[in-house]
Amino acid sequence: MEKITKNLQFVLLTIILISTIIAVGIEIKTMVLNQSVTLADLLLMFLYLEVIAMVRVFWSQQSISITLPLLIAITALSRFIILQGKEMDPSGLVYEAVAIVLISSAIVILRLRHSDKLGLKSKKNRN
Repeated sequence: MEKITKNLQFVLLTIILISTIIAVGIEIKTMVLNQSVTLADLLLMFLYLEVIAMVRVFWSQQSISITLPLLIAITALSRFIILQGKEMDPSGLVYEAVAIVLISSAIVILRLRHSDKLGLKSKKNRN
């Protein structure tokens, strides 16, 4: 069963990687044809880069920390706000801004959870 799972993971990771590389190529082609690069285009390229990094990390560690998906979510929300911001009422962006703040807070908490700044290590060392 473990071998089947590993093979399935390999196939799915390969599909994700190839699809991402194709999407990067399509995006670059679109930028060249349009002869312009917008902030939304750059954020999309960062999304692709983060997906490739997530595939690499998963393959080397056989697990994904929560940080990479959260970074992808922040970048995706930022891109969404940029694309929709011109068309939406500014008050409608409050939900997206709150989502970014919550995700950013989660990343900060996850990054600090093993640091001395939260006092977590000192409690473990006392026991």
